[in-house]
Amino acid sequence: MTRDDAARRLLCAVDTTDLGEAGALAAALKGHISALKLGLEFFCAHGPQGVRQVVGDQHGLFLDLKLHDIPNTVAGGLRGIAPIGPFLTTIHTSGGAGMMRAAMDAAAEAGADRPKVVAVTTLTSMDDSDLDDVGMKGPVADQVLRLADLAQSTGVDGVVCSAHETRRLRGHCGPDFLLVVPGIRPVWASTDDQKRIMTPGEAIDAGASYLVVGRPITRADDPAEAADRIIEDMAG
Repeated sequence: MTRDDAARRLLCAVDTTDLGEAGALAAALKGHISALKLGLEFFCAHGPQGVRQVVGDQHGLFLDLKLHDIPNTVAGGLRGIAPIGPFLTTIHTSGGAGMMRAAMDAAAEAGADRPKVVAVTTLTSMDDSDLDDVGMKGPVADQVLRLADLAQSTGVDGVVCSAHETRRLRGHCGPDFLLVVPGIRPVWASTDDQKRIMTPGEAIDAGASYLVVGRPITRADDPAEAADRIIEDMAG
């Protein structure tokens, strides 16, 4: 993999509600990565205008809202965010097949520039005991595969999964199904609250399409340098 391709596949998770901090991070990473992930916290605090202010024309946008509601409501949500111009956005597989189909139908209305829609399988903060607690059937790896199968059957572009499910999903779902992988930690970074983690190079080797990295970049003294180190690991 070339360094440019690795940079295209690295998404920085900007997990803050501070508009100035997010803007400063976006500026610092310009020319180092191609896209930022802005999530529910930031969107609730600042809405579409804040998203546009941070991303501008410097970066692509992964708008990670994890929509999960009845089909009509999720479809309306997809229509609502389309004008912001994300290239990637998220829904929950646990909303069911009807909800995922409605999301894809709504996304298609945006035409050739529609956002790619990936569905969250099991959150990377959860392990087998957490699934038991919420009444889901484990182990995690089997639950992720069941949900990925369901998502693919509805035409969803891909799923969000941990790196530890990536190799199995890549073999099962084929080469064109997007696998967006959070819980990525370089060997020099803290694991924080993620339980199912892997290094950037390992995740790429396992078949990840995009890597989502937050704190190892955003908490670094030099975020651009940290991003460059991760890209080097991805590129091998």
